[in-house]
Amino acid sequence: MMTEFEGSDRYYLNPELREIVNIAIAMEKPLLLTGEAGTGKTQLAFEVSRSLGLEMEEARCKSTFKGEELCYVYDTVLRLNDSRFGSGETGRDVNNIWDYLRFGPIGRAFLAEDRRVLLLDEIDKTDSDTQDNLLDVLEDGSFIIREINHKVQARQKPVIIITSNAKRELSDPFLRRCFCHYIPFPPPDEMTRIVRLHFPDLPESFLEASLMTFYRLREQGFEKPPATAELLDWIGSMWKSGTRAPGAGRDTAHIGTLLKRTQDILKFKGIRRETRF
Repeated sequence: MMTEFEGSDRYYLNPELREIVNIAIAMEKPLLLTGEAGTGKTQLAFEVSRSLGLEMEEARCKSTFKGEELCYVYDTVLRLNDSRFGSGETGRDVNNIWDYLRFGPIGRAFLAEDRRVLLLDEIDKTDSDTQDNLLDVLEDGSFIIREINHKVQARQKPVIIITSNAKRELSDPFLRRCFCHYIPFPPPDEMTRIVRLHFPDLPESFLEASLMTFYRLREQGFEKPPATAELLDWIGSMWKSGTRAPGAGRDTAHIGTLLKRTQDILKFKGIRRETRF
């Protein structure tokens, strides 16, 4: 089994990102990735999992999340229901609290016999209390099941990858527990390599024209400028539909693969009417 991540046939890894990823894996430290949406933060975790042959545990964070439920949830309602009406043929024993514990992604990663990749996606959507509740859990590799005062210790510390779109500031104590890396938006030469991973047979002229139009669009001041994911969708949609001379000004049927906000689409159409984009 591989022990270092070197990129994959789906993910371009520049030298700086490769270095910090493998340092975090080796030192068993959480890796916090920030950067513009669509630059591959979440996808990195999936590719680390796939390339290193490690199973994945994933939490898509929400504002309603509490740190504890990422570790476990005690289903008191189900236990009360079983105590009143019986558990039937479910196999649950109302006298055994373990039958009423449901483990979240952190709990499953800690209890697994094998090392896993743990993704906490968009941690900035949670509040500061949730982040603070995770501080010692992520650093120590353990948490307490309060109802029975039982400590769950990670059998093997997972590879922890955390992403943030900077919608909300993370606390200093949380940041101190992590290795942090900002993924900058890829320049044209790196973007060329990224596109080639997904479309190896794309003609050079098609690729050059696509990138030229894409980077021009990013300079137009849209509320949500197109990112890498949108570029790949746009190229794929044009190529599959038979377009062989890309250019957003001509291919308006595909503009919804690049621009997602209504105001941005309307703005683009206004620019197109005023100029020969």
